[in-house]
Amino acid sequence: MEERKSGFQQLDYTLLFLLFVLMCFSLLAIYSGSGQYHSDPMHYVKLQLIWFGVGIVAMVCMMVVDYDLFKNFSIPLYGIGIVALLLVAFSPLGVFRNGATRWLNLGVTDIQPSEFVKIFVIMAMAHLLYKITSQRTQKDLKSDLVIVGKVFLVGLPPFFLILTQPDLGTALVIASIMATMLLMSGISWKILVFLGLAAVSGLICLVWLHNYHFDIFSIFIEPHQLERIYGWLAPYEHQGSYGYQLVMAIRGIGSGQLYGSGFMQGVQTQSDRIPEIHTDFIFTVIGEEFGFIGATILIITYFLLFYRMIIIALTCNNMYGSYLVAGVIGLLVFQVFQNIAMTIGLMPITGLALPFISYGGSALLTNMLAMGIVLNVNMRTKHYMFEAEEEAL
Repeated sequence: MEERKSGFQQLDYTLLFLLFVLMCFSLLAIYSGSGQYHSDPMHYVKLQLIWFGVGIVAMVCMMVVDYDLFKNFSIPLYGIGIVALLLVAFSPLGVFRNGATRWLNLGVTDIQPSEFVKIFVIMAMAHLLYKITSQRTQKDLKSDLVIVGKVFLVGLPPFFLILTQPDLGTALVIASIMATMLLMSGISWKILVFLGLAAVSGLICLVWLHNYHFDIFSIFIEPHQLERIYGWLAPYEHQGSYGYQLVMAIRGIGSGQLYGSGFMQGVQTQSDRIPEIHTDFIFTVIGEEFGFIGATILIITYFLLFYRMIIIALTCNNMYGSYLVAGVIGLLVFQVFQNIAMTIGLMPITGLALPFISYGGSALLTNMLAMGIVLNVNMRTKHYMFEAEEEAL
């Protein structure tokens, strides 16, 4: 028997509360870390509040439309995203800034299409996987290879277009979405292991090319990307150049110790020694001023957020909804891991923001749209009384 509930009764208030906690972290960290960049210490906080407001409206709009209808326009949106990336790369509308061409000039403002392409890729990939898995009658190697081929067909074009901007961080997010969707599709673990080994082999090949055929290696890796790798592998040897940002971040987080130096009391945070501290390196503010306890609370908040999303994906009785949520999980988990890991020296530095925390419009709006998809799926998941008993029978 179906247990009828209205949409608002099925609204996941736990997810909303966790988002509110992340918003509080964001505003406190931005206020503390951005005062050095503007005469008005509230300047970036006000802008972030505006973006949160826009993001909440976008999230609600995403929740209002039945997610099953996303199938009707997922492919057209994906096509629009690819066209936008092509315009960035090959048209005069592409804006070169900070060593990369990632923005599209629309006259009134600049937008970063790669941020929205993440959502379009999730929608298109979920649609194609749903069609394939719902029609196949048995699991075999051929059907598994078809799934892998479809995922690569959707994911690789935006991956390479974003990689050439160059924007390695966002390209890796696309790869993370692809990996998560493949895992959710239920293909053979042997194929997953093979793909993993292929990725590792690619990295080994790049290292070999770097050591013995640097001219070929330089075709694949941009000079500034190589500098970041040098700064990551030996930050203290290059602390006057490539490793400066990482060394300052590690010093800041380390000086926070258990309880932190106190709000607005961080030496590294308040001294303007860490570039982009209110955006890419905002975790340094939390680690230095709120200490190990504050950083742990933030990480636990993320863990609970992802746990709730995994539960929603597993309990959804519509595979299309499960694929959508799985894509969002792949989108957010990698960004959180990469951003935090790069500030403590576990991963090379990339331009990825910390979801819901870092200052920025396009990234925050994209993440709020993604959360709207998750909440949408949960609101429209049908629950049945005595479901466990019925399955047992």
